[in-house]
Amino acid sequence: MSEAQDQNANSGQQPENQQEAAEAQPNADALGQAEAILNEAGVSAEQSEQDEVGEVVTELRNDLLRLQAEYVNYRKRVERDREAVRDQAVQSVLATLLPVLDDVDAARKHGDLTDGPFAAIANKLDAVLQSHGLERIDQAGVEFDPNVHEALLRQPVEGIDADHVGQILRIGYKKGERILRAAQVMVSTGE
Repeated sequence: MSEAQDQNANSGQQPENQQEAAEAQPNADALGQAEAILNEAGVSAEQSEQDEVGEVVTELRNDLLRLQAEYVNYRKRVERDREAVRDQAVQSVLATLLPVLDDVDAARKHGDLTDGPFAAIANKLDAVLQSHGLERIDQAGVEFDPNVHEALLRQPVEGIDADHVGQILRIGYKKGERILRAAQVMVSTGE
């Protein structure tokens, strides 16, 4: 026996792993050596298997987060599109009612809607349209804005500065920032 084997045998210490044991005993059977090699290979195979599983889990988690973000964006886009379609539908209906509102305004100017059932109906119609966001463009004396006003005449108007609306010839309407119909106006020359 060699000195290392004698010391191990005498001290009662076990070698730290099986490979050291196989090296310490050169005459040990081949079965013990093969077993030691397989155990070490098994440990490294388990570690690499765990690494692969960890990579797959990370990849799947990233895919899931990406899908969640896509779904949230899709939901927001659909909601935004629904709101846009709703607004377009309301604006379309309001635009088709503008001639009716012109007739109601003409009847009011002639005194036909001062009192009675038709006056109540006209007032309810105005209230409903206002609740849907319809606003009148009917202010005289404001500065002329070609985005909101359509100039039909330029005449001097007493008490109104130049390039200001002197008179409303036909009321305009808007919903929010969108102009449904520009107001037809007479612009003052300021003389």
